[in-house]
Amino acid sequence: MIVYFSGTGNSKYVAERLAAATNETAVSIEGLSADITLNDGERFGLVVPTYFWELPAIVREFLDKLTIKNAVGHYIYFVATYGTTSGCIGEDAKRMFKSRGIELNGLFGVKMPDNWTPVFDLSDPEKVAGQNAAAENYINKAAELILKCENGHFMANKAPFFISKLTGALYEKERRARKFYVEDSCIGCGLCAEKCPSQAIEMKEKKPVWTKECTLCLRCLHCCPKFAIQYGNGKTKQHGQYTNPNVKV
Repeated sequence: MIVYFSGTGNSKYVAERLAAATNETAVSIEGLSADITLNDGERFGLVVPTYFWELPAIVREFLDKLTIKNAVGHYIYFVATYGTTSGCIGEDAKRMFKSRGIELNGLFGVKMPDNWTPVFDLSDPEKVAGQNAAAENYINKAAELILKCENGHFMANKAPFFISKLTGALYEKERRARKFYVEDSCIGCGLCAEKCPSQAIEMKEKKPVWTKECTLCLRCLHCCPKFAIQYGNGKTKQHGQYTNPNVKV
């Protein structure tokens, strides 16, 4: 069994690719019970994106409740998608699984286009396509090792865990969602509120309003049909929208 969280499709694509390679099923954590029962010989994998070098808030909430019946004797693995570095997410995941009495056997990383467009420019389709093509090597290698049930921390571009004190604080600050704003091109379709995994958006007078902390997946920004949702200093407008071209978000 493979469970995943995906803001704009990268982790969903990786989960589905791994599911096809291992003859397993990929399921989103959105709305999924955290009480997991594995069949004999079944692996369990978690595939998630890296936010601020950390686990996304929605994933932490899932792991806080996670139980895997009869986890001992099953291969348990974790895969993070990331843009530049996997940061502290691998060690963070290990500690969270351990707090639930579960040992991670394998940790893997897949470098892909980073949807954090307040910083990263995804406006060049050719460049983005090249990044997605290069990601196939990471996915293939992870699938090969998972099929062999290899033990180890195979994630590249790691950062020391003590840095998480800084990155975690920054992530929590940004999650307050105060930097989102809506342009006049908004048509009030409500798609952003409908798709928000944290239910952090409400439609008021046909405009989206962020009413609580979000997980900062930027799904609302990237899936807006009029590209009316922006974030921060205005760079998101010039850096473009992105969803993984191989899956439906």
